[in-house]
Order: sequence, then C-alpha cells, then structure tokens
Amino acid sequence: MAQKEKTATQQLAKLIASECRTPEDIQNKLKELFGGTIQEILEVELDEHLGYEKHGYEGNNSGNSRNGYSKKTISSQFGESEILIPRDRKGDFEPKIVPKYQTKGDDIEQRILAMYAKGMSTHDIESHLRDIYGVSASASLISKITDKILPQVVEWQNRPLDSLYPVVFFDGIFFKMRRDGKIQNMCVYTVLGINADGFKDILGLWISESESAAFWTQVCNDLKNRGVERIFIACHDNLNGFGKAINTVFPHTNQQLCVIHQIRNTTKYVSYKDIKPLMADLKLIYGATTLEEAEYQLEVFADKWDKKYPQISKSWRENWVELTEYFKYPDEVRRLIYTTNAVEGFHRMLRKFTKTKTSFPTEEALKKSIFLSINEISKKWNKPIHNWGCIWGQLVIFFEQDVPQIA
Repeated sequence: MAQKEKTATQQLAKLIASECRTPEDIQNKLKELFGGTIQEILEVELDEHLGYEKHGYEGNNSGNSRNGYSKKTISSQFGESEILIPRDRKGDFEPKIVPKYQTKGDDIEQRILAMYAKGMSTHDIESHLRDIYGVSASASLISKITDKILPQVVEWQNRPLDSLYPVVFFDGIFFKMRRDGKIQNMCVYTVLGINADGFKDILGLWISESESAAFWTQVCNDLKNRGVERIFIACHDNLNGFGKAINTVFPHTNQQLCVIHQIRNTTKYVSYKDIKPLMADLKLIYGATTLEEAEYQLEVFADKWDKKYPQISKSWRENWVELTEYFKYPDEVRRLIYTTNAVEGFHRMLRKFTKTKTSFPTEEALKKSIFLSINEISKKWNKPIHNWGCIWGQLVIFFEQDVPQIA
C-alpha cells in the first residue's frame, strides 16, 4: 500500500504535482499561491480600515469606500509576484503587510509566519509584529487573517481516510475555553491512527464537555463515513461509553485498555510506604510472559493486598478482558499497544505549542490553534514507527481474514 500524504503541506504538494510537470511549473505555482495569499490579506486589511466587508450595507453613506486597485510587484524566494493593492476614496489606507514603497517579500513572508506562529495568541502576534518588524496590526485584524484557515480545518476534519488502520489510539486533552461568559474546561478528543505502512496520522479531533456512548458512537461513525472499514486494535484509557460505541460501529475491533492508566488509577490512594512493594507485585501481573501467568499473579496479588486495598484487584478483574488483549501478541506488538503513550506523546507536544495560552476565546480559536500545531508536529512523522515491518507481519497473521479484502 503506497504511503498516504496526510499533512496539509503534503496535500498541497499533491495538488501542485497534478498540475505541474517541470520545476519551473512548480515555481510558478508557488508564486501564484504566495501572491494570492498576500492579496487576500490586503483585502482583509482594507475591510478592517473601512469597518465593513466588501459590498456590506454598512458602507452606505459611511464617507469612505473602496476605490479600485493599484498594481505592485513584490519579490520573494518564489520570484516576482504582481499584486493589486486596494485603495480607498480618502486615500488614507496604508497596507501593513505590504507597506508603501516596499517590494521585497522576505519581511512579508516572516510576518505571515509570525501571524500563524504556533501557539501565539492574537495579542502575542500583535506585539511580535510591532516589536520585531515595526508593523502595527490590531488583534481583530490578526484574528480575521487567521480565520482564513478555518475552511482548511473543516476540509481536514472531513478528508477521506484509509480503509484500514491496524492500530488506533483514542485519548483526550483538556483546554480552558470561554463559553457563555465563563471559563470552562473543554476536552479535545484526538484519534491517532497508524496506517498499514506504519505511519502515524491524526485522523480527527472532537471537542466536548463530556464523553458518553452517544458521543463516541458519533466519533466512530464519523471515521466510518470518511472511509474507515476496519480497525484491528483500538487502544484507549477506559473512556466512558467507548467500548459500547466501538463494538457497535466496528464490531470486529479488539480493545486494549492502557495498562499505565490502570496502574495510576488503582494506586492513587495507596500509602507511600506501601507503593513500592505493591507496584513490584503489580508488575508481576502486567509483565507476565503469558495470560495464564498473569491470571495466577493477580490471585497472588489479591491474597496479599485485598485486606488493605480491595479496590485494586476488583478493578483489574472488572477490566481484565480489555487489559490483557496484548498477551495474544509477541513483544513487538505488545510494546506498541499496552499503553496509549503514542497519543499521549502527541498531546505533550501539543501542550508545548499552546502553553502560552491560558484560555481560548472561542471554539474556533481552539480549533485553529490545534490544527496549526498538528501541521507542525506531523512534519516529523516522515518515517514508519520503529520495527513496523515485524509488527505488521505479526498482525497479518492474527488478522489474516481481513487483510486481503482491504489492503
């Protein structure tokens, strides 16, 4: 199966490749895209200056209006681009992204990158432009410019997916967001899939205050409607209602609960003096060589600790089937699926990109920030995960009946 190009940059490259046949064609296409981006920003700047959008009724009798365009040629690393500078009748509109008399595009490109900088709020970008480049741009103008990527967010969230994902990780990360005049904790649920070539990809994100079977059914149906036919193993942190949802939409998917989360959740109230020996006994369970040995070690653990901490063995027994799915497979597969570390690692990187923001003013602002962060983080996902050849070979043996129809 050929490698799928998933990031926005890769999708753009694919689009360019379909229209270009020579390096010169590519250069011309990039120049066209660069000039088009500058042109859109200039239109937004004039909207901000006049106080109303093009053809808006608010402009009637306002005392100022659009007054055509003047041509200008700017230079960048893509070559020269001709753009149209919009004018107003009063003649006091001065573009900030392309100041008067400026024709070099290096500064322009840096300013665009600054506005789209990962994790920066509109006020941070405003200060950045003013302090570094001496350009004055209001927070509302910056917000309007960054809103230009919202259609890309929608397109990304609804893009077609592969028919097969051998392993998929489900998890959530909390952000503070303003809603109805109050700051609330909102959970962004992300789905990280590993495709048949071993490459990681964020399949989508969903924002919700709470999780339930209905919510997860909606997520799973979304994946199915976008082309996913089969998931071999779904790894998650015992998400509320997830098991029922995944069994409904993808009934042949095996589930693996995160063992690390199970350990954390069942040992949070263990006293300090007991934690070290208790953890050593738990390791004999989840680190066992076979399922039979793990079951035996759980009984030994219960005999030793149930009088003091009965909730621990009880919780492990209640979730035993999903906790021990990984015992079916060899070590290479076990190390991949016994924990949701793959998606948690993504969330740690996401937190780095957004750490300067204490809260988000709207859901759209949160989506924009996460989408841009995903684009940056996924640039490093240009190789299959470690030892994928061996892992895929093992999974093909266990799920042989599914591979011929889908792969």
